[in-house]
Amino acid sequence: MKVLVTGAKGQLGRALQACSPVEAKIHAIDIDECDLTDAAAIKELVAEVTPEVVINAAAYTAVDNAEKDEAKAYAINAGAVAALAEAHAGKLVHVSTDFVFDGTSSRAYRPGDERNPLSAYGRTKAAGEDYQREGDILVRTSWVYTAGGANFVRTMLRLMAEKPALNVVADQIGAPTWAPRLAATIWGLIGKDASGTFHHSDAGVASWYDFAVAIQEEALELGLLNAAIPITPIPTSAYPTPARRPAFSLLDCSATRELLDDGYTHWRTNLRLMLEEEARLG
Repeated sequence: MKVLVTGAKGQLGRALQACSPVEAKIHAIDIDECDLTDAAAIKELVAEVTPEVVINAAAYTAVDNAEKDEAKAYAINAGAVAALAEAHAGKLVHVSTDFVFDGTSSRAYRPGDERNPLSAYGRTKAAGEDYQREGDILVRTSWVYTAGGANFVRTMLRLMAEKPALNVVADQIGAPTWAPRLAATIWGLIGKDASGTFHHSDAGVASWYDFAVAIQEEALELGLLNAAIPITPIPTSAYPTPARRPAFSLLDCSATRELLDDGYTHWRTNLRLMLEEEARLG
């Protein structure tokens, strides 16, 4: 099975390559090998590689920057998906986000729930979803992190080592996602020849404050931090950002877990695994 993976150097792209099945022949590319804002370049790449499956793990993820650069965010988050769908007749696996929802639900969001993005980033990701075809796979996820990546966990580790105290938003609720587990889910869906829309995040519920407290506790146990600092929960209103975030973006992953029959893993378990890897990396 020949598989084209975009976003090869990103958190998910690296995880997809690390846990790929033996039968997968991976051709992984990043922005330096193909400009994803250039539809002609994308079509040329697909024609050259002739993949059976394309996994689009590339994205414009700078949520706040997208507010002033929505055209570029759209080109990568939607335009590239359109070009891939037009150029590739086989299965396209596209990765999207909890930010396509507005956060007003009273329960975890199901795959078929109505979208209503609050930000430019969310709008461009929702637009990319609209190029999903029959037979394709759409996977929505949230709060992705992995060892060695640019993410909330590693930012918190740095700030906890540098600052005497931290304030962290406590009224945005969702669930973290460890990239290797997300990658395993994507390969599992491909292996099942699934199609449609699926949700994946780690099990459990958290605010960014909860996540930060757990990061500090686990990092102290592993020796990644020398001392604890005070972490204070604050409302979103006390930390204004250019982009609006959904207050509640928990994803209902039950249909995904039922199809793959692979159980649930709590986010704190995966956080520990990630931090153990961080400790090994030094």
